[in-house]
Amino acid sequence: MLTDLKEINIYMALKMKYWILPLAGVLCATTLCAKNYDIVVVGGTPGGIMTAVAAAREGKSVAILERTSHIGGLPANGLGATDIATRNATTGLFREFTKRVNKYYINQYGENSPQAKDCSDGFHFEPSVAERVFAEMLEEHNDRIDVLTGRQFDAEPCNLVMSDESIQTIYILNRINGEREKYTARIFVDATYEGDLGAAAGVPFRVGREGKNEFGEPGAGRVYEYWKSLPSEGSTGEADNAVQAYNYRLCLTNVPENRISIARPDVYDRNEYVSLVEDVWTGRNTLKSMINVTDSMLEANRRHIASGNPTMLPGDSWGIRKISSMVTLPNGKADANNQHAAFISTDLPEENWPWPTSSWEWRDKFAERLRNYTLGLLWFVQNDSELPEHFREAAKEWGLAKDEYADNDNFPRQVYVREGRRFEGMYFFTAKDALPVSEGERPPIHPTSITASHYALDSHAARKRETGRAHLDGFISYPTMPYTVPYGVIVPKTIKNLLLPVPVSGSHIGFSTLRMEPCWMALGQAAGTAASLAIDSRRSVQNIDIQELQTRLIAQKATLVYFRDITPDDPCFPEAQRMALSGEKTGWNADMTTD
Repeated sequence: MLTDLKEINIYMALKMKYWILPLAGVLCATTLCAKNYDIVVVGGTPGGIMTAVAAAREGKSVAILERTSHIGGLPANGLGATDIATRNATTGLFREFTKRVNKYYINQYGENSPQAKDCSDGFHFEPSVAERVFAEMLEEHNDRIDVLTGRQFDAEPCNLVMSDESIQTIYILNRINGEREKYTARIFVDATYEGDLGAAAGVPFRVGREGKNEFGEPGAGRVYEYWKSLPSEGSTGEADNAVQAYNYRLCLTNVPENRISIARPDVYDRNEYVSLVEDVWTGRNTLKSMINVTDSMLEANRRHIASGNPTMLPGDSWGIRKISSMVTLPNGKADANNQHAAFISTDLPEENWPWPTSSWEWRDKFAERLRNYTLGLLWFVQNDSELPEHFREAAKEWGLAKDEYADNDNFPRQVYVREGRRFEGMYFFTAKDALPVSEGERPPIHPTSITASHYALDSHAARKRETGRAHLDGFISYPTMPYTVPYGVIVPKTIKNLLLPVPVSGSHIGFSTLRMEPCWMALGQAAGTAASLAIDSRRSVQNIDIQELQTRLIAQKATLVYFRDITPDDPCFPEAQRMALSGEKTGWNADMTTD
């Protein structure tokens, strides 16, 4: 077994025709000539990786073109606490990924080790372990998959050639040597978080929020509410161009020997964070419980804190958790996400609105701005003299993990792009597709389903703090039930050889549940299998045999319709899937009998 990331990089370089640059962890094919592939995937995200793995297992040649020097997208950049509400709702290659993660921790540390326990059956992991597992899955198909890092696609029409409603060629910037490279394929896949390839190809897309009146979705348009409560004053439901906030999913640790203290960034503006001072002293937050909190209760909490105690306000958090939601990962680390109950946290709303349609030059500048903002926030809560001393000391228990992102000053390499372009495909996914048709029943079962999934309708803020508002505009979460995702969400209406498993077709609210990495991995698996089927049958991606696609996915142990009483390992699973897709079974239990 390969024991560290450097060994994996060297091994993959030799097996997959890479040259290794004199930079830690950077793999680039500087002399590998561009050539024709069956499938070209733009974006080394989990969705793109699973597209390639699925296609390679169908015998197809694949190139992954990744802009950065590392594969793996957000799971390899801090998103270590997997976002999924029902774990068995999404299986297939995603399930294989979690099983490999779990096996790694058991093999490395022992079945009864704290690390094996903290990995939560493979659903919680360190960034470096996610990258390791993705690399191993790709390396197993190194004879069919070329992974080319440092390859940037710019969303300009001049960077592709089209004929007969098909993409013939795309042009990529090699960021290492500055050369323009040419790639041809029979099928192209946009697995970017932004949707750059689809946009360059002219696929219609949306950016911003639909109004409440367009689809009647909960949380649509401009909305303010206490966290997980009902809309409050100021909510209009009006459409706008706002994009939900981005942040960095930090990997923090409180293990002293692996902890790097937070340094004040060179670019620092205390005024960005100063309103936190009163939030800490009073305990003010955005939870529903604040509805019943009076001014006298806030002042009593101030006196309690001044006496050397932590906050006593119900639901209020202390120390680093006041500005960050912390989920335990193995080896004393935590996935530190935005704190949903805070007016100021690691999200940076408003400033990211141009990201989906901007150039990489603009995106890189914003990424640096967000990095400085994030480090500045951490430094502020650990050091600002107006905060309670015992609050600062509690916050100082956490720092960056020394053994993560060694080539990037131990800071994540990628921004968490929660939402980019949303394309208008053959099927447009809205909230109604994830909500039960009536109480206790399922959401609609799509006969063309390519995966089941389950997460809340979940959007982060679209605007910064506004005086007198209960919460930040757009911060919502509404429960759903396990739902099905139709093939049409990854298929453009006209372009014959393009699939879109990451920047899928849907409304802002509909996309807000599809945008989780397990679902993207499943959609990538479906895209790789569909692309292979299109090649084999010499059909456009719009006209493949959907039942044959589903048969192949079910054989790969992908769940297309979730049942509570069976798993993909049960002998009756394929038949139960077929019966659900045909409408013969509509309940939550398959109730299959076997001899």
